[in-house]
Amino acid sequence: MSMTTGGGGGGYSSDINVTPMIDILLVLLIIFMVIVPVTPKGLSALVPQPPKDPTKQPPPSDRTIVVQVLYRPGAAPAYKINEADIAKTDLLARLTEIFANRAERVMFVKGDDDLNFAYIAEVIDIGHAANVDHIGMMTPKIMAGQ
Repeated sequence: MSMTTGGGGGGYSSDINVTPMIDILLVLLIIFMVIVPVTPKGLSALVPQPPKDPTKQPPPSDRTIVVQVLYRPGAAPAYKINEADIAKTDLLARLTEIFANRAERVMFVKGDDDLNFAYIAEVIDIGHAANVDHIGMMTPKIMAGQ
């Protein structure tokens, strides 16, 4: 009498084994979760805080450097450093001279409302070229204490 088994041999199976694919998928998911940064990095800007009492304005400090970009219709904008007029070509040299001996390298940029932001961006780039560490923006809302 011969002993034959009925259907279960060790032959090939045409079914797809998905267990290894799920393992690979989970490993790739963990790798991408580790690689992707948690917090996005944007433009770091130092914004001056408004005074607690809007009726009392603090006295202007000699240490605070404010570069103003003033709108002139039909012409290139005018530039000021702490209320002193300066040409755009002399801006880099003057800022480099101001921040040469300072340990605290903070500058604020104030622009008119009607001004194109490209002029403000140029002043920020000039500030970075003059080795300014922190550049803050002064907006009308911040100036009004809102």
